[in-house]
Amino acid sequence: MLLIYQGTTPLPGSERWKALPEAEQKEIYADYAALNDTPGLTPGLPLGLPGAARTVQVRDGKPQIKSGTHLGEGIAGFFVLEAESVEAAAALATRIPAARLGGAVEIRPTEKYW
Repeated sequence: MLLIYQGTTPLPGSERWKALPEAEQKEIYADYAALNDTPGLTPGLPLGLPGAARTVQVRDGKPQIKSGTHLGEGIAGFFVLEAESVEAAAALATRIPAARLGGAVEIRPTEKYW
């Protein structure tokens, strides 16, 4: 699983995004589109913006619901990758625009627990 953290990556529609040259915006979209054609890679469902998130925790048996992400930056999206090795997954992660634009990509093996 490749978890994409937004960090300071400009979000489409934001002032930082609008400040990018149009050619760079198109390049970022093209980079994400190219990832979708990678063998063994399954894109996750599109996630809403972090401001639309709600975080639920249960403390002392009582639910607590807050607006926003659990972590400040939130997760921007995810991919599921069938890879031969962690190194292969890391090589693919370097192609994810958020990794170079102020965010990060976490590689996490999936496990079957039940």
